[in-house]
Amino acid sequence: MTAAIALGAPVPDIRKQVMRKLFSRIVLYCFFLFIINYLDRVNVGFAALQMNQELGLTPKIFGFGAGIFFLGYMAFEIPSNMILHRVGPRVWIARIMVSWGIVSCAMAFIQGPWSFYILRFLLGVAEAGFAPGVLLYLTYWFPRRERGRAVAGFMTATVLSSVIGAPLSGWLIGSTDGAFGLSGWQWMFLIEGIPAVIFGVVTFFYLVDRPETDRWLTSDERNWLVAELAREEQEGASRATHDFRSIFRDARVWLLTLVYMFNGIAIYGVVLWLPQIVKTIGGLSTVQTGFVSAIPFVFAAIGLIVIARNSDRTGERKFHTAAAGFAGGAFLCLSALVGAPVPGFLLLCCAAFTLWATLGVFWTLPTQFLSGAAAAGGLAAINGFAQIGGFTGPFLVGWIREASGSYTLALVTLGIFPMLGAVLCASLKARRD
Repeated sequence: MTAAIALGAPVPDIRKQVMRKLFSRIVLYCFFLFIINYLDRVNVGFAALQMNQELGLTPKIFGFGAGIFFLGYMAFEIPSNMILHRVGPRVWIARIMVSWGIVSCAMAFIQGPWSFYILRFLLGVAEAGFAPGVLLYLTYWFPRRERGRAVAGFMTATVLSSVIGAPLSGWLIGSTDGAFGLSGWQWMFLIEGIPAVIFGVVTFFYLVDRPETDRWLTSDERNWLVAELAREEQEGASRATHDFRSIFRDARVWLLTLVYMFNGIAIYGVVLWLPQIVKTIGGLSTVQTGFVSAIPFVFAAIGLIVIARNSDRTGERKFHTAAAGFAGGAFLCLSALVGAPVPGFLLLCCAAFTLWATLGVFWTLPTQFLSGAAAAGGLAAINGFAQIGGFTGPFLVGWIREASGSYTLALVTLGIFPMLGAVLCASLKARRD
C-alpha cells in the first residue's frame, strides 16, 4: 500500500484529489437528498397558511401536530441507525426515503386533528435514521480534518431547503388551489412527497457503502483513503468508546444531547412557525410570504459554511459551537423585543446566521470520543433523544401564541434555550482535531 501511494501523486495532492471527488460525489448527493428530506419535514408550516382554517386547527393543535413528528422520529432513531450499521447505508437510506415519501404524500388526505397527529407521527417514524445515518456514512469516508466541512456541506441543506422550498411551497399552494377538487395545501404535499420515492430508488443504485468497495477513486486514491482512515481509527482507539451499551453510561453523550435539544427547540420553533409569523406583517400573499420566509435561511446557509470553515481551519470545535448557539439565542430574543417589523426581521436573520451555524460544527464533537458501533448508536442517540426539542419548540410557540395573542413571548422563550445549550457545550471536555 505504501509503495502504491509513493509511486503516485504526493500525499497532499492525493488528499486534495480524493476530497474533491468525495465532496462532489457523496456530500453533494447527500445534500440534495437532505433538501428533499427537510422540505417534507417542515412544509407543514406552509400548509398551515390554508390547512388550519379549512380543517379548524387551532394554534395549539397545529403546534402539537407539527411537533409530534419528532416523537415518532425519536422512538425509532437508534434502531434505524443500528440496522444501517449492519446492512449498509445504500440499502437502508433507500428504504427510509421510499417510506417517508409515501407517508408525505398521504398527508394530503388528512381530515382533522387526529389524522393530522397520526400521519405526522408516522412521518417521523419513516424518516427516523436518515440524518444520523448520513452523518455516520460521512465518517466512513472523510478523515477528521475534512469532516467539519463535509458535515456542514450536508447540513447546509436544512437551510437551503427552506430557501428553495419556501417560495416553492407558497407558489404550489397558490397556483394549484382547487385543481381537480383538491386544495393547494393538498397538492403541495403530493408534489413534494414524490421526489423522495423516486430518489430512494436512485440511491439504492448510486451509493457505495465503504471506501474498500469504492468505484469512484483510482487505486492509489482508494489505498491512501483506506490507510488514512485506518490510521486515525488506530490513533483514537485508546480514547474512543466502541461498545454500543457504553454510550448510555457516558455523560458526554447526554450533555451533547441536551445541547442539541436546546438548539432544536429554537430552530424548529422558528422553522415550523415562520410562515405564519411572516404573514402577521400584513398585506402579503401566500407566494410573497414564501419569498420573504426564505430570506433568513439565506443568512443561515452563509453562517453555517463560514463558521464550519473557520472551525476546520483552527481545529477548534467546542467554542465555535457554543459561541454560535449563544449568539443565535441572543439575536432571537432581540428580534422579538425590538418592536418594529423591519429591525425585528433583520435581527431574526442574524439569529439564523449564528444559530444554524451550530449544525455543521456540532456533529464533529461526538466523533471525537465515539467509534464503531458506539458511533452508530451514539449519533442516533444524540439526534434521536434531542428530537424532544423538535416537539417542544413548535408546541411552545402554539401554546404561548394562543395564550398571549402574539409571538413576542414565544420567540423570547425560544431564544433562551440555545443560550443555555451554549453554557453546557462550553463545559464539555473535548480536544482539538
